Formats: sequence, C-alpha cells, structure tokens
Amino acid sequence: MERTFAILEAVASQGSASAKSIAERTSIPLPTVYRACSELIDLGYMVHLRAESRFALGYRLHVLAKGLHDDIGVPLAVRREVRSLHNDLHLACYLAVHRGTDFVVVDVADSADAPRLGKMGFGFHESPHATAFGKIGLASLSHDEQHERVSGTPLQQHTPNTRTDPNELLEELAAISESGVAWEHEEFQPGISCAAAAIRAGDGLLIGSLAISAPSGAYDGRQRHIESRLRASAARASRAYRLGANRL
Repeated sequence: MERTFAILEAVASQGSASAKSIAERTSIPLPTVYRACSELIDLGYMVHLRAESRFALGYRLHVLAKGLHDDIGVPLAVRREVRSLHNDLHLACYLAVHRGTDFVVVDVADSADAPRLGKMGFGFHESPHATAFGKIGLASLSHDEQHERVSGTPLQQHTPNTRTDPNELLEELAAISESGVAWEHEEFQPGISCAAAAIRAGDGLLIGSLAISAPSGAYDGRQRHIESRLRASAARASRAYRLGANRL
C-alpha cells in the first residue's frame, strides 16, 4: 500500500511520468512500478498515455478529491480573506484546517514577490512545533494534552532555532494562548519567519488558522500591524465559518 501511494505522489508531482522516472523518484524496482501502475489503471486511479509512454492520474481520483474538498468545506468568504491578507500585507498567506491535534494546509495565496514556503502547499501537515499554525493548534489543547503531545516523542530539529525542549515550548504555548498570535522565527526554514491566528467556531472550538510567511527582515517595524491584521482576518474568517454560506 505504501508503495502504491508513493507511485501516485510521484506521478502527481510531475503531472505525468514515465515508469523509469517513477522508479528513480521512489526507489521502487521498475518491474514493481509497472505492476502497480497496471493495477492502478485497472482501478481507474491512473491512465497510460501510450503515445508518450507515460502514466498520469486517473479520473477516479477526482471523486476522492471532491470528497475531501466537500468535507473541508471552506467558505468562499474565507478564501477571499486569504487573498485579501496576501494583497494587503504583500506576504504569502495560508489557511489551515485543524482537526484535534492535526492540521492541514488547504489554501495558499502567494505571488512572485511573496512566494510560499517550498514545503507548504496544499496538504502540508508536518511539524506543528516548528510552524506558526501548528503552534496555534498545540496552544488550543489542554495543558495535559500539550505536555503529552510535545513530550511523547523527540521533536524534529529543522533549524538551529527550532524549539525542541518541551518545557520551553510549553511556556511559549501559554504565551500564545494569551496573545492569540503564534510566531516562529526561522524555526522551520532558515531566514523565514511566520505568524498565525486562530479561526474558531461559536463555542470557541479551533477549526482553522490563518498564517503568513516571509523573509525575517520583512517584519521589521511591522510586527504589531501584522498581528492586528491577522487577528482581524481570523475574526472575519471565524464569522464566515459560523455562517457556513457560499462554500466552494
């Protein structure tokens, strides 16, 4: 099963791919690639572009993708808020949906002058301790849940600034709960800092977060304004989720 998903991801990352390139990207033996692709074609999850000797994603995956997007159910007003935040601050902006202790990036607004982080496209969900929206999720847990989450397994060190000491991280999470804004300063990628604010349901339950990223120098003299803008956008997004209208 793991090999099957690796093959699908390899094809998705290229648009279409030859069996040889799939094997090189996944380190799966070429005969196994051909066999798995044949099974995926039979199931409708992949198609064979015979004239090009390449494989592409099949239309049956659209059903899965539609189900995911329907389940996420991002209101149009929230997507507009992400783009408005990007246009106003001239920073890359992200929307993450949170489910318990997990989160996934579901929308990104960026441009040539303010590009997204390389790893943070749709579906990104890694390293909550080192990302601003991940910290928003952790800060929303009870103290016992926070302690269990950050102390249960070693935290990955992405850069020299990544907080991997559980006690230091717990102190930071308490401060985030007070301020409503989470920051990470070059903790995920060198030279890049991010901030995020929570999107909440009417009962206070965390349902998502809005985040921005930029080279660390882009925040000089702007941090208070950026925090204010993030809080305002998150408040409007929270209201849009509560209304639940015009979903796309």
